[in-house]
Amino acid sequence: MTGAQPHTRWLQGCVVLDDHGFVKTGPDLGKEQLAAAHWNLPRPPYLLESSVPGVFAAGDVRAGSVKRIASAVGDGSICVQFVHRVLREFAEAGTRPTIVAA
Repeated sequence: MTGAQPHTRWLQGCVVLDDHGFVKTGPDLGKEQLAAAHWNLPRPPYLLESSVPGVFAAGDVRAGSVKRIASAVGDGSICVQFVHRVLREFAEAGTRPTIVAA
């Protein structure tokens, strides 16, 4: 079944993963996990935001996703809105984000 295995070994040590290797996001990230990941914002992570500010997970790779194409598309469209919000936060703070594409 596509999506049953996340293939996220390359993310180990970068973002918090669950016991099966799926990316933990938003409210699934505990305070201890965020502290260990050096979360440095006054706000908690947004719904699909990983333990790294401004890095989002959508679709099958996300812990708790329903592993369906339509759901993944929805996750992606939601992430776009959160990316806009994060960019606005940077602009209001007068800082520039580090943009990384993988």
